[in-house]
Amino acid sequence: MQGGDTVIRVAPYSARSRLLHWIVAVLVLATWPLGFFIQFTKNEVMLDFYLIHESLGFLVLWLMLLRVGNRLVSRPPQSDAPAFERMAATTVHGLMYALLIVMPISGFLATNAHGFPLVWFGLLPIWSPLGKAPDIAWTLSAIHTWSAWTLLVLFALHIGAVLLHHVIRRDNTLYRIL
Repeated sequence: MQGGDTVIRVAPYSARSRLLHWIVAVLVLATWPLGFFIQFTKNEVMLDFYLIHESLGFLVLWLMLLRVGNRLVSRPPQSDAPAFERMAATTVHGLMYALLIVMPISGFLATNAHGFPLVWFGLLPIWSPLGKAPDIAWTLSAIHTWSAWTLLVLFALHIGAVLLHHVIRRDNTLYRIL
């Protein structure tokens, strides 16, 4: 090729995997900060913020379950990274998957245990195995909060790896998921 044209040769994830990845990423990037900033909202709108946060989180849960199913039928493309990097990436991705399931489940159960059943986006009441259960509500809330902060650390590692590959090494790793 002439004139600085570059041919990028990299085995991408399947279109379904890429779509699910980016939908979940956008939802998490909306849901996580919303959950954090609820504590700073006025009481008059706090329940509205919780409804949006919980509804988006519930959506993330179902999309993550789809991602797990998709991962079982659509294997990721081979990587030529060193074994240590592949192991680190697999570990971080696995933990992110787990937390993106644990976090919405614990949040959903916590709000029910606190006595606030979910009406998804204000339209559809969602059945819960828990009713009001103050004895375990705070434990579930702690699991939800712990999961959220751990996810933030993993997200920072994930973004750090993206920057390492794309900006410093200038390799084609990022193009696998675009």
